[in-house]
Amino acid sequence: MDFSWSQEQAEFRQRVADFARKELNDGLIERDRRGDFNIEGWKKCAAMGIQGLPVLEEYGGMGTDALTTVGILESLGYGCKDNGLLFSINAHMWTLEIPILNFGTDEQKEKYLPRLCGGDWVGGNAMSEPESGSDAYSLRTTAERRGDRYVINGSKVFVTNGSVADIVLVFATVDREKGPRGITAFLVEKTFPGFHVNRKVDKMGLKTSPMGELFFDNCEVPVENRLGEEGMGANLFTHSMTWERSCILASAVGSMERLLDICIQYARHRQQFGQSIGKFQLVASKIVDMKLRLESARSLLYKTAWLRSQGKNIFMEGAMTKLQISEAWVKCAEDAIQIHGGYGYMEEFEVERELRDAIGSKLYSGTSEIQRSIIASLLGL
Repeated sequence: MDFSWSQEQAEFRQRVADFARKELNDGLIERDRRGDFNIEGWKKCAAMGIQGLPVLEEYGGMGTDALTTVGILESLGYGCKDNGLLFSINAHMWTLEIPILNFGTDEQKEKYLPRLCGGDWVGGNAMSEPESGSDAYSLRTTAERRGDRYVINGSKVFVTNGSVADIVLVFATVDREKGPRGITAFLVEKTFPGFHVNRKVDKMGLKTSPMGELFFDNCEVPVENRLGEEGMGANLFTHSMTWERSCILASAVGSMERLLDICIQYARHRQQFGQSIGKFQLVASKIVDMKLRLESARSLLYKTAWLRSQGKNIFMEGAMTKLQISEAWVKCAEDAIQIHGGYGYMEEFEVERELRDAIGSKLYSGTSEIQRSIIASLLGL
């Protein structure tokens, strides 16, 4: 496996990091306080081609392979401190664009992908419900076929981008008795009759990534907006979740490197007891541990993306990547606060926000406990 970057790839990664640093960070403290979504930043990222990275050029994307894509997202995470914006972009890409690209009809791809890649539309994915989270397939939202349309009834929670989405991939069952084999996926536009956003959800972190609760009251969805065949929703969800777990935290690896650089600079210049705090073994050890976590997370991310590019099955690797990066990101953010001491706890230094943003990574796309269960089962346990 060769993870070296070509000159073209390296230059693009540097352009993305520079763009993110210059264009996406202004006013972040205030946006975080208000929980505002950076729609201008969203459009700027689309103009750079970010939302279209994994999508074929014929549908408005850049057509990059998985390894190139995660490398670019890593650079984006290094330059951009707005983890909420990055999370919204990743959710948009991996939970909506990829399912359409892999399971959509030609008409669906031509209709939706250019709008999603171009940043004109914001997308989301609605699976979790009030009574079904980790047990995703026990959902209660129903879809009944009535002639040339389906009528959906039910509710969804924890929908990333839900309060601002133009289109949402909704999972519902056409027959509860069939269990997972009755689950079907639908592309639901916000203008469809019966589609309602109940409320915007306030969160501990990732505040600039809007989250909503959705309600479907006899929501009418044309048959041509079914994604895949009836009863294939569980397979579609598993496929997209494998992509999601493998790639959604690529930008977090960039965030971890940024935190490491910040801590090294602080440890070199902060003086206590007549010397820089980096000279104290306990501080230096924390920074060394941050470096080790970063490199192990990056290696697993690159390996999983490379295997995906080779057409290999990455079900276990995806779970390991999600688990490793999320756990490492949280611990690095904790160490960054400890190294900065009281300053790390202050909002104006922008370190405490990193921890608030990182903690959610152990929950979304399957909790750390779920990832461990997946890995254990694939090890025959």
